[in-house]
Amino acid sequence: MPEATTESGVYVDPAGEFTRDQRYIATRITRDGRDGYPVEPGRYRLVVSRACPWASRAVIVRRLLGLEDAISMAIAGPTHDKRSWTFDLAPGGRDPVLGYERLQEAFFKRFPGYDRGITVPAMVDETTGEVVTNDYPWITIDMSLEWGAYHRDDAPDLYPEALRPEIDAVNEVVFKDVNNGVYRCGFAGTQEAYDKAYTRLFDRLDWLSDRLADQRYLVGDTITEADVRLFTTLVRFDPVYHGHFKCNRQKLTEMPVLWAYARDLFTTPGFGDTVDFDHIKRHYYEVHRDINPTGIVPLGPDLAGWLTPHDREKLGGRPFGDGTPPGPVRADEVVPPEHTPLR
Repeated sequence: MPEATTESGVYVDPAGEFTRDQRYIATRITRDGRDGYPVEPGRYRLVVSRACPWASRAVIVRRLLGLEDAISMAIAGPTHDKRSWTFDLAPGGRDPVLGYERLQEAFFKRFPGYDRGITVPAMVDETTGEVVTNDYPWITIDMSLEWGAYHRDDAPDLYPEALRPEIDAVNEVVFKDVNNGVYRCGFAGTQEAYDKAYTRLFDRLDWLSDRLADQRYLVGDTITEADVRLFTTLVRFDPVYHGHFKCNRQKLTEMPVLWAYARDLFTTPGFGDTVDFDHIKRHYYEVHRDINPTGIVPLGPDLAGWLTPHDREKLGGRPFGDGTPPGPVRADEVVPPEHTPLR
């Protein structure tokens, strides 16, 4: 997860406002291979944690576009230390394809002495074992734009050309005020910094509620990249951000429009079936010990509400546009039934 931490594992900056380190590896995987990494099915491994909202975007987009056979996926455990994410879920604690215990090994293989965050999602070249990129905004965009030859039949267009300027504009403000805004609340080191972040977050959530009151999706009448990016924050709101990050003006369940919107997406194939609430809670409450020193993971909230009727169909819209829903989740990528209300 792209979080800023010190060598001691501290996330909160006592000086005040949380500032995210956004120095990612800018290499891209493209059709023309201009950065040295051409699109090639079976060559790259997407490393994720289901706990991380940025990684979850890539999991959703990969599934919606049907890229499972073209891009393999390694799922790291829900927690990490100051060194790296680990493959503790895999047999023997090593990723069976890369042979690594830690994602850190792929970063050091390409950049010995790498001194920035070891973050997910990351694309790793299976032929060399080297990380290619962890530049998460481009990973999902490039899945749409560069990997088109390997999309499933009737895959949706998540980044339609005519809507890209509007999608980009929405993504920019949602990132600043919501996706990153919850972290600016949670990792604020002063009351002033927290107050500022809190106000900015809920002002933007109110703006989103107004925008979505009369339209089913954020941009246009189909699911786009913008919906994916907002969903992964909303689905974590009540389990972690409301309490753990003090984003507590209201719960998501108390914001009628956003709650219905989130439930609509959750019950759409490709969204809720990728969500692991157990991993989400364990990550935030166990890793952020300067916020939650005991490491106790709360048992709630009750997840049954995610499956209640949302009534968003009355707003129209076509979830997949001219495409179709993805098929069943691959057997080796199914979220454990005890970690989700979807059974």
